[in-house]
Amino acid sequence: MPDPLSVLPFVGRPSPLPSPASRFTPSSESLPGPPGAAPRDGPLWRAARDLETGFLTEMLKSAGLGRTPEQFGGGAGEDQFASFLREEQARAMVEAGGIGLAKTLYDSLTKETTR
Repeated sequence: MPDPLSVLPFVGRPSPLPSPASRFTPSSESLPGPPGAAPRDGPLWRAARDLETGFLTEMLKSAGLGRTPEQFGGGAGEDQFASFLREEQARAMVEAGGIGLAKTLYDSLTKETTR
């Protein structure tokens, strides 16, 4: 009997093609910094992005993302894993450009260190 996944080319396998969104949305990793500043790939840039992720996670929690519905909810398990959903959603938002908090923090901190 043939493998059922072999009929569908990409089900259960990573796609060899980049996602369509990646062609149009520049990764914030590739954004240039201020003139004369270090490239945005060091620990300071990662820390700024992590802080923006944490901020967006809390904003999504406040907005009610992942809140268990009163009827037909998933029970205690759904409540326990809702935080993972919010964090990954926030991380995806930061990867797509975020709200600019990481860039602002990074630029502010690099200005202070270059003075």
